[in-house]
Amino acid sequence: MELLLLIVVPLLGALAAAVLGRTLPRARLAGLLTTGATLILAVRVWSLYAASGEVLEFTLSDGPPLSVLRLAADGLAVPLVMLTALLSVIAVLASWNIARPAAHVSLLLALEAAVITVFLAADLVLLYVAWEAVLIPMFFLIGVWGHENRRYAAMKFFIYTFVGSALMLIGLIALIVAQGGDTAMGSGGALTGTQGDIVYWLLAAGFLVKVPVVPLHTWLPDAHVEAPTAGSVMLAGVLLKMGAYGMARVSIPAVPEAFTTYAPVLAALGVVGIVYGAAMALGQSDLKRLVAYSSVAHMGFVLLGLASGSELGLSGAMLGMVSHGIVSGLLFFLVGALQDRAHTRDMSAFGGLGQELPRWATVFVVASLASLGLPGLSGFPGEFATVLASFERWGWWLAVAGVGIVLAAAYSLRAVRTVVHGEPRDIGPMRDLGVYELAAVVPLVVLTAILGIWPRLVTDLSAATLAALSAVLGTVD
Repeated sequence: MELLLLIVVPLLGALAAAVLGRTLPRARLAGLLTTGATLILAVRVWSLYAASGEVLEFTLSDGPPLSVLRLAADGLAVPLVMLTALLSVIAVLASWNIARPAAHVSLLLALEAAVITVFLAADLVLLYVAWEAVLIPMFFLIGVWGHENRRYAAMKFFIYTFVGSALMLIGLIALIVAQGGDTAMGSGGALTGTQGDIVYWLLAAGFLVKVPVVPLHTWLPDAHVEAPTAGSVMLAGVLLKMGAYGMARVSIPAVPEAFTTYAPVLAALGVVGIVYGAAMALGQSDLKRLVAYSSVAHMGFVLLGLASGSELGLSGAMLGMVSHGIVSGLLFFLVGALQDRAHTRDMSAFGGLGQELPRWATVFVVASLASLGLPGLSGFPGEFATVLASFERWGWWLAVAGVGIVLAAAYSLRAVRTVVHGEPRDIGPMRDLGVYELAAVVPLVVLTAILGIWPRLVTDLSAATLAALSAVLGTVD
């Protein structure tokens, strides 16, 4: 029942916010109560799975049409559900003073419900419905509450992801037909040969756009830059994880032979993303665009881990997804808070914020160090495991990815030097992080440190599921 409540509670909260939250205090209350309750449910699911090690399942009905409401939580889904629930609370706090709060909070809660459904879906039809449902609230969050070019960015986001999803739908239909019409995930045998290759690339069309890989990434910087802070937190923190999750959840079990055959292509796309994303981030003066391109680079490591197919690589990919969700959410929150105060994101306009905004600057330095992969913070274990696993499989040509690691240090430290250090600029008085902002950033900072020191918090939870996925790929090597 907890699995169903993880979806129903945000939906009910969205309805309550839309009907009752006509004023800012009511919208805040509806958003915080709903996301807080969902987070408590996610912790409950985490504890149940961690205690038993058995997959948690829920099915509304054994017969059609309600049988499509099949939910399951395992070591692949539970960490991402926890991440979604946590970042949803942060997104509400980031919307503390937003205009038209009732609609905004309602859309955020609907987005939370849709994303959690993607991660819990154990039915191919339910997965696709939830996958498409994610587009609607995010489209409006960008298009209505975004910045100057919000309509262009919202439409570009919608077109790219919708076209990819349409191709993915064809692949899902092919899987259902191969399963004799059964829509449950994994109820049929793995597809092989030409049929498996075709289904693999149809599914990849939807998953890789969402990651996103280069050159299908161009919607991402525009969407991030134009989105409101809450939209950027959710987009980078959880929506980008849907693509990698889809490949692990659907592609590996359904078409393992094709996944293994095209793993070098996936790895190459990951390396290109690492280097290209880091190089583009280094060239940015807009802080938000810098963080957006850094997401392309970090998700490249996730792809690299998936492509390795080993348990170590898959664990690195999982750690990378969780860490990136926490760190990117933290960075986008900080950039949004700074923009609200200074009305600009141009790094050249800032300087000496370590003196003017010491709390903001301290958190920004920690988040930047985590982003560059400093040992002891959450960004390091996943990237290190991914590089080790990839090196074991492909050897020295993976050294190219090292260029991206060096560039990550360069763009992160450049941002810290430019914004935090130096002489203060005359941009007027600014207040430091307030109580509600500290309530948002402190848990993320703590988690960044905990996962850097004790990554087993995630890897132990995911070990059995990832070992099973690696075994599936091992049987077709």
